[in-house]
Parts: sequence; C-alpha cells; structure tokens
Amino acid sequence: MNFVAFERAKQGTGASRRLRNSGKTPGIVYGGAAEPQLIEVDHNALWHALKKEAFHSSVLDMEVAGKTSKVLLRDVQYHPYKQLVLHIDFQRVDDKTKLHMKVPLHYSGAEESPAVKVDKCMVNPVVNELDVTCMPSDLPEFIAVDLSKLEKGASLHLKDIKLPKGVAPKVRGGQTNNPVLVSVVPPVEVVEAPAAEAAPAADAKGKGKGKK
Repeated sequence: MNFVAFERAKQGTGASRRLRNSGKTPGIVYGGAAEPQLIEVDHNALWHALKKEAFHSSVLDMEVAGKTSKVLLRDVQYHPYKQLVLHIDFQRVDDKTKLHMKVPLHYSGAEESPAVKVDKCMVNPVVNELDVTCMPSDLPEFIAVDLSKLEKGASLHLKDIKLPKGVAPKVRGGQTNNPVLVSVVPPVEVVEAPAAEAAPAADAKGKGKGKK
C-alpha cells in the first residue's frame, strides 16, 4: 500500500492542534540512520486507510516531497470519543534488517471440520494475530490457517500450522513456544432433572377424608 505525507516544520501542542483543525494529522517517522522526520497526513485519507487490515500489517510506501520510502505503521493515537486520529508513528524499513511484526491470522474451513459438522462442537479462536520475525520482502499481509481437519477434543497449536517461507514466530520470555491458537469446545449437553415420583393414587384419594 502507498500513501502521501508532507513535511511538517512546526511541532508542539499548539501547532498540532492547528493541524488537526485544518484536517491534517501530525506524525513522525523514525528508525534507520536518518534523523526522525516530522510529517503530516490528510486526516480523511488516513482514517480510511486505517480501516484496512493491510495498512497495519504490511510494508507501506510513503511518498514525501516526491521521494518514496518504505515504512511500517507502529503506533496510532485516537481521540477518546471523537472519530479523530491525534497522532501517528511510522518506522523506516531497512531491506537488509529483519522486522518484528504482528500479522493477522485468517481462519477458514471450521464449518467443514469433523468437530463442527459431525460433533456439533464450537470452534473458538484464541489468538487472532501472531508475532513474527522476517525480512521485509517476506512479510505476509496475513497468515491463512485451515481449520477443516479439526476434530472433537483437539486444539490447534502454533506448531500445527505452516508459516510462509522466511517467517518465524517470535516467542517472548515466559511464553510457551507452542501456544494454543484455536480451541474446540464440545456441545453443551442439557440433562433434564428426573420428574418427581407421583404419590400413589390411593394415598391422594385418602387425604382429607374423615372417618364416618
């Protein structure tokens, strides 16, 4: 994906407020050997771009003053209740340096799996994005995960899926290296309470009758 940004000379709270009032969003580009660069982006164009998954997980082509450079979206600050982007951060991409990114997981095929089709289980995604490391040229927009083989009583773990070429999972300290991605929950069985035994008819007729 590509987007256009403009150089921003002024910084500070007042300057940023004036930018937002004029329909622009202040931002910064950092990383690499160059100094951090102050930028501004058209707010409406940015708002629509942020709705696209690829804008968050792909290497982006940023055009500034006629020059294009590759960047990653790193942080977005939203207004607490208005549809307003307050600030945005990008990181420069070096073609020879590995990236650390969160990549969305796209699940499919659950409805065709034995767990759902035969055993009426529920399939619950536990993880919706995966921390990965890879070279910029190998960064996938998303990782497709096929659930059509899921069975009752089984869960899908990280080691059960095939990652794209050049992509490796990034496991942080203290985390398991084989986390559960999808769990299979068996259907809830409704057990009816046994009906209370009826009192013998003879006893029911005898109640309330006095001796003659």
